[in-house]
Amino acid sequence: MALKEFFQSWMIFIADTEKRRGTKMTQRIDYMQQSPDFFKKMMELSITEQESTVEQEILHLVHIRASQMNGCGFCLDMHIKQAKIHGESELRLYHIPIWRESTLFNAREKASLEWTEILTKIPEQGVPDEIYDRVRKQFSEKEISDLTFSIMTINAWNRLNVAFKSVPGSADRAFGLTKAGLS
Repeated sequence: MALKEFFQSWMIFIADTEKRRGTKMTQRIDYMQQSPDFFKKMMELSITEQESTVEQEILHLVHIRASQMNGCGFCLDMHIKQAKIHGESELRLYHIPIWRESTLFNAREKASLEWTEILTKIPEQGVPDEIYDRVRKQFSEKEISDLTFSIMTINAWNRLNVAFKSVPGSADRAFGLTKAGLS
C-alpha cells in the first residue's frame, strides 16, 4: 500500500471514529487528533516497514506476538486479520503463543519470535548473547536491524492503543480488514 493510500485509510478511520462518538466507543482520547505530528511520524515509520528486508509473513508473526504479550486487543485484532488476508493459516495463528513447541514454524520464524519476545520484555540483564547468536544464524545484520525496528514500532503502537483503549475492530473498514471474514 502506497503512502497516499495508507493516509487515506487513516482518514476514513478517523471519520468513522467521529461517527461513533457517543455510541459504543470507549476509547479514552483520540491520540491521532490530539498529537497529529507524532501520529504522522508513527505512520511514516509503519509505512517504511513495508520496505523491510524481512518477509511480510514474519512481520505478521512479530506484530501478533508482541501484541499478545502487551495485551493490545486493537493491534492483535488488526494484525490477525491482516495475516489471514495475506494467506496465513488459522492453525499457525493459534500456535503463535506456543511457537517453541510447535512444528509449524521454521527456524527463521522461531528466531524472529524469540527476538520479538526478548525485545518486548527486555530482562534487567539485557539481551543474552545466546539469543542474539541464534537470531544472527537466521538473519543478516541488515535484516536484524530491520526486524528490530519493526518490533520497536509494534511495541510503540501497542502502548498507544493500550493506553487509550482503542477499540478492537474499529478500523476494519478503513484498512479493508473485513475481507478477512472475521468480523
